[in-house]
Formats: sequence, C-alpha cells, structure tokens
Amino acid sequence: MTESQKTEEELIFQDRKTGRSRRALVAGSVGNFIEWYEFGVYGYFATVIAARFFTPEGGGEAEALVRTYASFALAFFFRPVGAALFGRLGDRMGRRPVLILVIALMTGATTLIGALPTYDQAGALAPWLLTFLRVLQGLSAGGEFGGAVSVMTEFAPPGRRGLYGAWQSFTVALGLLAGAGAAALLATVLTEGQLDDWGWRLPFLLTLPLGLGALWLRLRLDETPAFREEREAERPPAREVAGAIALGAGRIMGWAAAGYTFLVVLPSYLQSTLNATFQQALVATVLANLGFAASILPAGLLSDRVGRRPVMLTGALLVAVLSVPLLDLLQNSGTSNTVKGVAVFAAGAVVGLMAGPGPAMLAELFPTNVRYTGLGLAYALSNAVFSGCAGLIITKTVERTGNVDIPGYYAAVTCAVSVLALVRSPRRKAG
Repeated sequence: MTESQKTEEELIFQDRKTGRSRRALVAGSVGNFIEWYEFGVYGYFATVIAARFFTPEGGGEAEALVRTYASFALAFFFRPVGAALFGRLGDRMGRRPVLILVIALMTGATTLIGALPTYDQAGALAPWLLTFLRVLQGLSAGGEFGGAVSVMTEFAPPGRRGLYGAWQSFTVALGLLAGAGAAALLATVLTEGQLDDWGWRLPFLLTLPLGLGALWLRLRLDETPAFREEREAERPPAREVAGAIALGAGRIMGWAAAGYTFLVVLPSYLQSTLNATFQQALVATVLANLGFAASILPAGLLSDRVGRRPVMLTGALLVAVLSVPLLDLLQNSGTSNTVKGVAVFAAGAVVGLMAGPGPAMLAELFPTNVRYTGLGLAYALSNAVFSGCAGLIITKTVERTGNVDIPGYYAAVTCAVSVLALVRSPRRKAG
C-alpha cells in the first residue's frame, strides 16, 4: 500500500469517526431537550395546572400551588429509581437500546398530560392521573441523563470531553427556553380564559412530534466503542462506586438548586411573592435562561483547558455570594427594568459555569462499565432533593415565614456545600 493510500484511508476513518461523534452528540442531547422542555412547561404553567388539577371547591390558591410542586417533586424522587434501573441495563446491554426505550416512555407520558381530564371533568381522579404520568416521566428522565452523557463523552474526541458533555446542559437551556417561549407565545395570542381552559395543553401535545424525531435519531445511533471494549472489565467495589456517587451529587448540588431556583421556580415566585404579571415573570425567566445558555458551552470548552473544578468552583462561589443581593435588587421598586434584566441574565450565566463542565466531571468519576449507573444516580439524587423540592421548599417556607429572600438563601447554602465537595479529590479518576 502506498503512502497516499494510507493517508486516504486514515482520512476516511477520521471522517467516519467524526460523523459518529456528531450523531452521538445530536442523539444524546435531543432527549435532554425534550425532558427539560416539559419540565420547564410544567414549571411555567404551575399556577394554571394548580387551578385545573389541584383546586377542589373551597381550596386555596397557595395550597393548590404547593400540591402542584409536590407532584413536581415526586417525579424527581423517581429519577434515582429510573437511574438505577435503566443505568444497570445500560451498563450491561449497551447505551443505545436503553436510550431508545427511555425516549419512547418520556414522549408518551408527556403527550398524555396534554390530554388529561381536569378536576372539573374527572374529580379526584384527575390529580392522581397527572401524578402517575409525572412518575413515568421521573423514571424515564432518571434513565436519560446517564445514558446521554455516557454516549456524548465516550464518543468525544480527545481533549473535548468537557465541550461534548456541555451540550447536555446546553440542550437543557434550549429546552427551558423553548418551554418559556411556548408559554409566552400562548400568553400573547390567547386570552387568559382560553389559556386556562385549553391553551396550556398545547405545549405538552407538541412533545409527540419532537419525541418521534428523537426516536428516529436514536435508532441510527451506534454503540460506543468504550462500552464494547470494557463491558466485561472488572467492576470497581460497590463502596468505591457509592463514594463517587455521593461526591458527584455533592458537587452538583448547587447547580441543581440554583438552576431550578433561577430558571424554573422564578416565574411562580415573581407572581406569588412580588406581584409580577405572568408576562413579566416569563420575560425574566427567558433572560435568565439566555444567560444560562450563553455561558454553558464556553464553560465546557474552558474546562477542557484549565480543568473542571476551577470553572465549577467559580460558579458555585459566585452564586453563594450574590444570590441574596440579586433578590434584594429584584424586590427594590426603584431599580429599573433594564438593571433587573441584566441581573437575572447574569444569574443564569453564573449557573452555566457549573452546568457546562458538570456532565464531563461526573463522567470522569466512573469507569466505563458502571458509568451509566454511577453518573445517572449522582445526578438524579442531587436533582431529586435539590431541584425537585426547590419549588415546594421555597413556596412553603416563604408562605410560613414571610421572608421573600428564602430563594436566595436556598441557592447560596447549597452552592456553599458544592464548594466543599469540589475541593475534595475522588479516590480514583476514571478514564
């Protein structure tokens, strides 16, 4: 074989490898987009869902909102179950078949929410049906993250794991923005009565064509070379895996709590506590999510050059210091809308400093043959406690104490704990 033939074959191989990496990036991230689109829509329409499903005759609005967030939290607590179940399958059968199953389950559950009867139509059965579908979403979401990040980072070119993993977080931001955009569009073109009556269903029904597209992409996905090579390798001791899971959960605790506080819970907080209109609350949320999206990929890329921990530490420290001053600024009637807009944009950007390197950091805590399970459980446990409960904790605590700074304290304390976890080194570093 001539030198030119060798070079041509190497180029063809590299092109194929690059093509597989890009397909893995798209197929992995599209499920995250759908998942967080739905969770965003649920959060943005929390007050409408509360009135439709959780307000029997005589029930109060605050009580209904708390029940809505309780259903929200319940779905998060099923994420660790899904992470353990689907993670175990993914570490034995492969990433591809499990991710196909997960996207099908997620799409079906979310679409059905848009077709559910309300409390007026089905009585006490309505909230139970909604909660059941939220549980199915929690199970599928628990299996989504571990598999998607495993695929994206295992297909990543050398020195690009941080950037490839950051796409997971970036599509989270896109999903939340899409949910906010859908809510804002409907609030603009529909009357309040139409929105409350049937308009809220449309964003959930839109999941069906999105999910079918995602399913097609995953059917074309290859299995990762790392899984094929190392599936039979000796597994690390269970105690070591559990320690890595705990460390990973602690490291992303602040990301989970601050992310949901500023990116999802903010609309209901602004409406119920600061008397903002629905449109004003959505504008603030869109700005926060734009800041979040803008910083994620640069943060992931930077982590490939300087390391994951320095970038994540910077984000966690900034949130811990600035959360309460941010809320004080939003509460100040003398602050201009422009300044408030810049502030919420910056808050989202700071959270992005943690979210960008976060997926790659978690992937690197675990060897290949336990990666799906390990990183999925670390992420699911942290999100179950500190994201899923964020709306419930904040709403109930503000209601009982009257302290409108509670969201800032919540984000600050959890980020302070993440700082402590980030400065601690794992016992081993996975390849």
